[in-house]
Amino acid sequence: MSQQGHDERVRFHVDDELGGLEWLSASYVHQRFSRHAHAGYSIALIERGTLGFFNAGADHLAPTDSLILVNADTIHTGHAASTGGWAYRALYPTPEQFEQVWRVLGQPGRRAPWFRSPVVHDPALARRLRALFTLLDRPASRLARDTALHDTLARLMRDHAGMRAAPVEPGTNPRLALVRDRLEQAAEEEIPLAELARLAGCSPAHLVRGFHRRYGLPPHAYQIQARLRRAAALLRQGTTISAAACAAGFHDQSHLHRHFKRARGITPGQYLAQYRARTYKTPSPRER
Repeated sequence: MSQQGHDERVRFHVDDELGGLEWLSASYVHQRFSRHAHAGYSIALIERGTLGFFNAGADHLAPTDSLILVNADTIHTGHAASTGGWAYRALYPTPEQFEQVWRVLGQPGRRAPWFRSPVVHDPALARRLRALFTLLDRPASRLARDTALHDTLARLMRDHAGMRAAPVEPGTNPRLALVRDRLEQAAEEEIPLAELARLAGCSPAHLVRGFHRRYGLPPHAYQIQARLRRAAALLRQGTTISAAACAAGFHDQSHLHRHFKRARGITPGQYLAQYRARTYKTPSPRER
């Protein structure tokens, strides 16, 4: 467990045998998450207090025992909306992990889901999530963890998801996707706005406005999110914090620290220490 002051704590985990599945348990009072997105989905269970958050263009409240379902690559925030803050547990499955569930169910080719509502009240699913977190948090067998994860993801898709892509406003410039891909693929580079505007085939002003409407952030802020994902991947590969900051395009380690804490609720040092300490390996039969 990593302490973040007297009132805040967070534990971060990675299970390499479950496809690098990430999950965490956290308690926050003062943390305010900046606008950010995850490459995967964010599936959270509120265990205490109320979370206030922005997601997909609207503000929401998630009280105790509610579930939060944030689609992959969707801009969202988070802050305490009740006295004493909030506590939650969350997992971050990738679109590929949802698609694997379809393959196991004998429906290959079906796309990852699009969750209809960011806040749902489903006591049966909440119980499933609690049971899954219990298995993930202790040395259970891989088969038990695999089964619980599969059943939970299948239930999420069955009861709370549609099979459509994120809505796109009519008249949206289709070449904005090229700009997004450029920012993702060259996160560490200093890319001039004029270059991105040429890629989109429009003026810089139109690019900034259109990109913000389409992806929830202006290009420079979106690039920071891409850099954070790059830095996190480098940390998991064993890169030092200062080297990861430089390789991901941040000015220095303090620049990475500031953005990492605001977006992930944990510092790069805490992330790295907990990844090394908590990366889960299935115990051998002798250890069980």
